[in-house]
Amino acid sequence: MREATLEQQPEFSEKVIMINRVSKVTKGGKKLSFAALVVVGDGRGSVGFAMGKANEVAYAIRKALTRAKRQLVKIPLEGSTIPHESLGLFGAAKVLLKPASEGTGVIAAAPVRAICEAAGIKDILTKCLKSNNPVNVIKATMAALQDLKAVKKDGRENESGKDNQAGGTQDQE
Repeated sequence: MREATLEQQPEFSEKVIMINRVSKVTKGGKKLSFAALVVVGDGRGSVGFAMGKANEVAYAIRKALTRAKRQLVKIPLEGSTIPHESLGLFGAAKVLLKPASEGTGVIAAAPVRAICEAAGIKDILTKCLKSNNPVNVIKATMAALQDLKAVKKDGRENESGKDNQAGGTQDQE
């Protein structure tokens, strides 16, 4: 049963953003460990990130990958770009995301570029403000992407990105 669920999972693109060596000083000496920051996405609007910490780099990356796959978030896309402008905040980091015309490409810093490419965003303009710490920049980028709302054909915004048919509050025409 477990093998069947593994075969049905979509193919994810995985990108290691940062590996940080951390040392803890104890009375016996310095204890080294590693922290890995990883971004995972399917290229069709789902993206996630996570940190993993372990005594070896490979284990830290493996832990981060499994956590990132569990924390996938669906992003509304409009063609190869995002539906509207968004500003994400986390700590001191601010990330501005703007939709771009087709053929522009991903104009972004390395952490933001990794998230956009993993999510399948091909055309976007971004600007990182105030902080260049990769962890805070990624968290601010994810906050900006989660604030995006899909725009319906009649111009109204839909928060979930899908029609809310279960609620029954929409007008029946």
